[in-house]
Amino acid sequence: MLFILTGAIQIGKTRWLQQTLHELENHGVLSYGVIAPGTWIEHDEGQGISYEKTGINNELLPQHTIVPFARRNDLVDDHDTKEHCTQSQRAQLAWAIDDDAIERVNAHLNAIAQADIPKPGLLVVDELGRLALLAGEGLTSALQLIDRGPTQQLPHALIVVREQLLDQARKRFAASGWGETRPIAPSKDAIRELLAAFQQ
Repeated sequence: MLFILTGAIQIGKTRWLQQTLHELENHGVLSYGVIAPGTWIEHDEGQGISYEKTGINNELLPQHTIVPFARRNDLVDDHDTKEHCTQSQRAQLAWAIDDDAIERVNAHLNAIAQADIPKPGLLVVDELGRLALLAGEGLTSALQLIDRGPTQQLPHALIVVREQLLDQARKRFAASGWGETRPIAPSKDAIRELLAAFQQ
């Protein structure tokens, strides 16, 4: 099954995903792919602590290798953006995504496609956004992995997609062989549903 984790911006999708993948691992299910935790600055303004998102890392699974991936456009030098973030610049994103980082994550996903995975695991891609789904750039290897559908080694997949791209994602992968595409929200019920998929 293809699970699509969706919801509004900054509702804790990645934090929920991190906890869920840990729960799956405790039940013997490893995850393969990439998750995208944010980088944050803490502000203490006297009336409580607030957090400002300044960047995005990519964490490569199952090794948990961290790849610095993106920074907010207003925090990046214009020259660096033009020289090293050409794909995100063409798509006019709010984030400057380093081209070398994209290449590194794609190489990791390509290696997963060729890997000898000893026990059925979960394919994870956090997240598929405008760059991949609309512009056909960015994590193109993720699109290829999902397009091939379920395999004996990766019988289920979970992708993260923002609400406004949900219909686009469902149409994009409708013919990929996953059968049902199941939108889920960060919840305990969704964790149980993922666990149940591997117990069938």
